[in-house]
Amino acid sequence: MRQSGQPVANRPRHLALTALLASASLVALANASAAQTPGTAQPSAEMAETVVVTGTRIQATGFTAPTPTTIVGTEQIEKNAQPNIYNTIAQLPSLQGSSGTSTNTFSTSSGQQGLSNFSLRGLGTIRTLTLLDGQRVVGANVTGVPDISLFPQLLVERVDVVTGGASASYGSDAVGGVVNFITNKHFEGVKANVQGGISTYGDDAQYLLQAAVGQAFLGGKLHVEVSGEYDHEDGVPAAGFGESAPNGRQWYRATTLLDRGPTVNDGGPRYLYRDHAQAYAYSKYGLISKGPLQGTAFDVNGNPFPFVYGSGGVPTHNPNGDVTGCISGFCVGGDRSGGVGIGASLKSGIKRLNGYTRIGYDLNSDNEVYATLNWSRVTTNNQPNPGAQKSNISVSCANPYLPASVAAACTANNITGFSFGTDNAMLPNIHVNTSRGQMRAVLGADGKFDLGGTNWRYDTYYEHGEELTWIRVRNMLLNPHYSQAINATISNGQIVCADLVASANGCQPLNIFGGRTPSPSTLAYLQPSNGPFQHTHQAQDVVSLNINGEPVSLWAGPVSVAFGGEYRREYYRVEADPYGNGSANGTPYNDAYPADPTLSTNGSNWYAGNYHNGTGMYDVKEAYAEVNMPFVDTPELGKANLNVAGRWTDYSTSGVVWTWKIGATWDTPLNGVRLRAVTSNDVRAPNLSELFAAPTTTTVPSFTNPFTNPPSKLTIFQNTIGNTALKPEIARNIEAGIVLSQPDWMPGLSVSFDYYRIKLTKGISSLSADQIVNFCRGGIAQTCGAFDLTGPTPYVNVQQFNLASIFTEGFDYEASYQFGLEDVGLPGRFVVHGLATNISSFVTDPGIPGSAPVQSAGTNSGNTPHWKLLLIESWDTEKFGIMLQQRWFSDGVIGRQYIECTTGCPATSTNFPTLDRNHMAGAFYLDVGGTYNLTDQMTAYFKIDNLLDRDPAASPQTNTGLDVNPALYDLVGRVYRIGVRFNL
Repeated sequence: MRQSGQPVANRPRHLALTALLASASLVALANASAAQTPGTAQPSAEMAETVVVTGTRIQATGFTAPTPTTIVGTEQIEKNAQPNIYNTIAQLPSLQGSSGTSTNTFSTSSGQQGLSNFSLRGLGTIRTLTLLDGQRVVGANVTGVPDISLFPQLLVERVDVVTGGASASYGSDAVGGVVNFITNKHFEGVKANVQGGISTYGDDAQYLLQAAVGQAFLGGKLHVEVSGEYDHEDGVPAAGFGESAPNGRQWYRATTLLDRGPTVNDGGPRYLYRDHAQAYAYSKYGLISKGPLQGTAFDVNGNPFPFVYGSGGVPTHNPNGDVTGCISGFCVGGDRSGGVGIGASLKSGIKRLNGYTRIGYDLNSDNEVYATLNWSRVTTNNQPNPGAQKSNISVSCANPYLPASVAAACTANNITGFSFGTDNAMLPNIHVNTSRGQMRAVLGADGKFDLGGTNWRYDTYYEHGEELTWIRVRNMLLNPHYSQAINATISNGQIVCADLVASANGCQPLNIFGGRTPSPSTLAYLQPSNGPFQHTHQAQDVVSLNINGEPVSLWAGPVSVAFGGEYRREYYRVEADPYGNGSANGTPYNDAYPADPTLSTNGSNWYAGNYHNGTGMYDVKEAYAEVNMPFVDTPELGKANLNVAGRWTDYSTSGVVWTWKIGATWDTPLNGVRLRAVTSNDVRAPNLSELFAAPTTTTVPSFTNPFTNPPSKLTIFQNTIGNTALKPEIARNIEAGIVLSQPDWMPGLSVSFDYYRIKLTKGISSLSADQIVNFCRGGIAQTCGAFDLTGPTPYVNVQQFNLASIFTEGFDYEASYQFGLEDVGLPGRFVVHGLATNISSFVTDPGIPGSAPVQSAGTNSGNTPHWKLLLIESWDTEKFGIMLQQRWFSDGVIGRQYIECTTGCPATSTNFPTLDRNHMAGAFYLDVGGTYNLTDQMTAYFKIDNLLDRDPAASPQTNTGLDVNPALYDLVGRVYRIGVRFNL
């Protein structure tokens, strides 16, 4: 097995050599055949008629693949007028759970802020393969997913979305399907696009500049095209504390599920759906949360006052901090100025810069060599939360910042300290700044040659991609420094830090009572200018060779064959700051992060954003073959084809796996009616993050050892690491459907209906330390090698395992109809196009003993509503065009595991808890757009998204967070865009 950590500088040089030799050999064959039939540099008629379909490797005139494919063309992309082509494609109903600038905004440590990538069938972005011109793209994150924002977008002429397993054709990750961006490779002329936009709330201001130039030289043999684009989107800022959404939005209500506890038995539900939830363990400027002084709050000036509890709550003053009339940490109503849920950015700000060049040279009329270079950079920014909320802080009554009246109350109640909670609203808010840079180069050749009396087509390429990611976090709190700073005392008449070691290392005291701005020296100690930092380097090398031909003919027509091979190498290395990773874990202290004895040498010192070092590499060798065999072609029976493919794949980490596909199409004798069906065995190999996750270590006291009798307690080290023993996930896909395409009796009509079914096994999922040990105790041998509880340093390695499974099925619908308007006395044509997906089932089984499978179809807190619809109507003339677009998804529930009841509820359980309201409204969004041709070469356009300014529905959790679901709902509101396109 190949070991991880091989430096990129030592990558095998045979990759480029192999690609060049493959290209040279095919070009030699091509030139040999071309020498017999001289021609011009223009593509031959035969090649011009060939349609390359993403769902298959077969390239043959008139061939129809059995796997359903949705094609989004240039016209639809332009009409949708989005600053990022990702937004247009993500609207398709078959895409569920895609990640864009409105997701991950409340995250600090994920590294996915502003990352745009697709998820087909709700299976997650890691199970959708995204390609550029049929070629892989280096990942923008250690999960391996690319960032669509880094793609060259102005030259995209269509996007193919394959809604079915395609691993036999394209390899790993194509479990949910494939999204393939196809560029115009021989563009000639000049075109440009200038766009600006803003939301109805005055935020998310945006402008986009795009330009492309293409020219042929040397009598048409040399083709050069260059494009560049810059996109700036301000995003939607965070609102801050309380319940006021940013810039006048009115939909946030701090909706929360209040937990009455697992033992409730009064006939009522365990969980209560409530708006305006108030956490009573902290407040904006500080709250004493337990004991005799419970309920004492502090205003911005540090003055104490009685906290106003919601629900008519009365503090019990007991050691647990209970409040009569309130539930498990929450009241309803009262003083909610300290709420933190709406303090996250609703949409990340993004700046996108992209440059792209393609140079192609026609060796003859049928063969081309080419090179492409793509350089891109995307920067994003977001605020994950306001302040730095802390609960259950132990504060001494001798703290010199404590108001005298509260200190006197301590004395009167015979206490020396109390429990305290605060938002730390006096601290500057956290900001996460992410920068992703990509360089991708491709050297390739494609064309055709004659061999053995057969005309063969080929394409071969070598691709090298580099991705550099920097994450820098500003205004991040150092937890140990905070603990030292709030432990203040008086020395020589001055307020100082009580700990002498901390004082000797720069500790500055902090007044946590109220909202007074700390001194610059205190802020520098708490939130140093050099905050959490992570630098990631990813590299990808691919060598690919694909050959197509029709070597034999049968009674029903020629047999098409495709075969080829691919070698791919994936590498990553991540480096983090010593305060997060730990100086003892390979990151030495330096001038930017000096040594400090109050900090843990094992890292994890930050409030959030504790990044860690890691490195890993794997390679994969693949070979495939695909055959399309026509077996019926008569007027009485129609035309029928059998499509079969198989792929052998050898991973350096997990060995050999086979994938296959069997499909068929039948153009029936009924005019325009086609039947199609396909079944496939697909895989997703574990990614770099799952295999080689950067390790983190935490100390866990009082851990239960179930192997002793009776079970004993001990302190362990919990090591969160990757698992190089992971195997590929296996998925079985089935699709079957019927297509009505341009029948003679209604030539403008096309309709399709498809059933899909996916069963994924050996799904990669995470387990807790307790689960790992107890599963081994219960006989699951796969987890037994992950811990040692008897050695001198007991530990548990928290890893991911191949335990989970997913089952989903449903239906896809697509229909379009177009007709001229001459009969009604109007110019132009009218087109209506609709797509819908129905998810009838989506069951996830974590594979954990005692846990129940979870049905999430119709769960609007996730990304799998029962129904999702996209409907587009357009009227286009030579002078103008008008477009209406409707986006809709159905009503759903918060979770299918909940039993909804208000009285007479059954006994609640962990797997099936009770809830008094389990409903989330769906949403309908109306978009409108239009174009006007100012000249033959200049078009003005406008677009209004979410014209009705539909607010998102609440998506409550058991804690107060953002409490909305950006994966389904629009958080921005109505957006206006205008622009001008040039085509010279």
